[in-house]
Amino acid sequence: MAERLNKKLRVLIAKPGLDGHNRGALTVAKFLADKGSEVIYSGLNQTPEMIVNTAIQEDVDAIGLSILSGAHMLYFKRIRKLLRDHKTNILLFGGGIIPKNDKKELEEMGIQTFTPGTALEDIWSYLIDNC
Repeated sequence: MAERLNKKLRVLIAKPGLDGHNRGALTVAKFLADKGSEVIYSGLNQTPEMIVNTAIQEDVDAIGLSILSGAHMLYFKRIRKLLRDHKTNILLFGGGIIPKNDKKELEEMGIQTFTPGTALEDIWSYLIDNC
């Protein structure tokens, strides 16, 4: 944590798959940038491989996925596997429409999720505490 105080938090915000609703992703990206983070927004229609490659190239501390398509389990699991394959310690988190049972399973996998209505400060606190 002490090392973190001297370095800006770098976060990649990504929209995997064909989900075209990016208002939440853009809101989170702007909020994190306003807090002083360096934010990379990858845009729409990203594959898991594209997301992980961008994260590695940009040397980010965290990847935030925004998923409203219902394919959250597929994308979180695939990206988590790719991160492990690359032996990175990039924090993976996300948000969107995620049922309670899936949210619990993701948390058991070490992936924190934030659903609509979450205070943006809660996301910030989570990142500060875990990156």
